[in-house]
Amino acid sequence: MPNAPVPNPSERAAPAPAPMKAAPRDSGPADAGVPDRSPLKSHFLSIGLCALSAVLLIAVVLLWGRVGDRDNSIVQGQNRLDQAQAAVLALQTQLADAKAGSARIQKRMDETKAESAQLRTESATVTSDAAKLQVLLDKSRVISTEFQTQMEDAKVASIKHQGEVELAQAQTAVMQTQLDNSRADAVRLQAQLAESRTLSADLRAKLEKDERVIAQLPKPPAKS
Repeated sequence: MPNAPVPNPSERAAPAPAPMKAAPRDSGPADAGVPDRSPLKSHFLSIGLCALSAVLLIAVVLLWGRVGDRDNSIVQGQNRLDQAQAAVLALQTQLADAKAGSARIQKRMDETKAESAQLRTESATVTSDAAKLQVLLDKSRVISTEFQTQMEDAKVASIKHQGEVELAQAQTAVMQTQLDNSRADAVRLQAQLAESRTLSADLRAKLEKDERVIAQLPKPPAKS
């Protein structure tokens, strides 16, 4: 595992000392003059062990640094992996949103196409209706022109008729005046007639009276 502690080489068991050769037995006077070298060897062996320990310590320090770097690299890689996974998840979410948006846009496009087709149909209907209305408008204009002409003719006829009416009214006024005069004359004549009748009655009465008087007068003698 990356976090497992690396064993320190300095903590390992020291290597077992090499088996020492058995000291030769005293062979006699021939070895009496050779000096004993065991302390010197022990000194060199201690120096070698210290150097080896220092080397191992340096190696452990370097290895520990490399392990730390590797752990940091692993952590950074894990972080980058998490970021990449988060980015992939975000991209998947964006892709899903884009698909949903694309579906909505496609649906809107279909609705727009349907509305456009309906508007074309309505436009064709309106154009046809406009053509029919234009025909009716032209007919109405012709009728209006004819009616305007008739109105002008009617105005001329009305003016002419107005003159005739005014002349007729003047003639009627004259005739009314003559009628009034005739009525006045008739009244006067009626009065004169009544007066004449009265005079005639008076004259008849006088005549009858005179006749009665004459009848009462003596008759003259007859001539022989």
